[in-house]
Amino acid sequence: MADIEIPYDHRQGAHCESGAIAALLRHAGLDISEPMAFGIAGALTFAYLPFVKFGGLPLFAYRMPPGRLIRGVSRRLRIPMHVATFKQPDAGMRALDDHLAAGRLVGIQTSVYWLTYFPPDMRFHFNAHNLVVYGKRGSNYLISDPVIDIRVECDEKDLRKARFTRGVLAPQGRLYYPVAVPTQPDWPGAIRKAIRLTARMMLHTPLPLVGIRGIRSVARKVRRLDPANECHNKLLLGHIVRMQEEIGTGGAGFRFLYAAFLQETADILGKPALLDIAHELTEVGDGWRLFALHAAKMCKGRMPLDYAALADELETCAAGEKQVFRRLRGAVK
Repeated sequence: MADIEIPYDHRQGAHCESGAIAALLRHAGLDISEPMAFGIAGALTFAYLPFVKFGGLPLFAYRMPPGRLIRGVSRRLRIPMHVATFKQPDAGMRALDDHLAAGRLVGIQTSVYWLTYFPPDMRFHFNAHNLVVYGKRGSNYLISDPVIDIRVECDEKDLRKARFTRGVLAPQGRLYYPVAVPTQPDWPGAIRKAIRLTARMMLHTPLPLVGIRGIRSVARKVRRLDPANECHNKLLLGHIVRMQEEIGTGGAGFRFLYAAFLQETADILGKPALLDIAHELTEVGDGWRLFALHAAKMCKGRMPLDYAALADELETCAAGEKQVFRRLRGAVK
């Protein structure tokens, strides 16, 4: 295969999936920012899933499951997407080469662990990392990873492992790209639908482990931790912080991303009140970061363990998000 490099404008993003889909749509001719893609997808949420284990500990999610963001953008903007998975690695790698040879930019799902351009201490077994492939030089694929500020390369052997690793959320060689993009999307309609969906999910889910109720469930769990089990408690708190701050953009980062979406929509919808709500959500994100900071210090012995104080901070985050989404629900009626 001859060397191929598709002209491409690399931009660093805040999160892999929103960054990848925004990059693909911009390349296809639709001017869309990463926050707009994240918000229109209705990707913001909170879920505490004790029956789903991540490294032997409960799953704490601050966004919708992997793949839902891309499907949400596609559905609300009426963008047909080509999505393919493969049973055989050879077929998956051949399909990737064929798309590149046709001059087609593609997004792929991978495992972070096998992406050798990440430093070893940043590689872990997370199988839903999205990136964009824009060419191939020799045996190296040219990659635009949304969470990295520069273009990178990955050897064919390592990228094959990253695309066809096994385990939870196994990529199965998934690749995708927009088939066509609309020239004039219904931005106001898509935005209103997305905001209503997110507000309903955060405020009115019947499940006690999702949305505002989910945050309060975690607060109660932290408050009830038995001081006699300090070792396990530190593992749990460290896990919450890692899920919040290191997997994707985490709790605070997703709140900042959604706030940026609200700032954009204030102009599109002609609703200046959304700017105030965006500011409130940014303050909620600051609260999540403060919780993570204090929990990390407690785990490292730099602050005395105080489960009640951490629970209070989570309750503050829950109260702040409840106010934000109540205001949002009223703003887009």
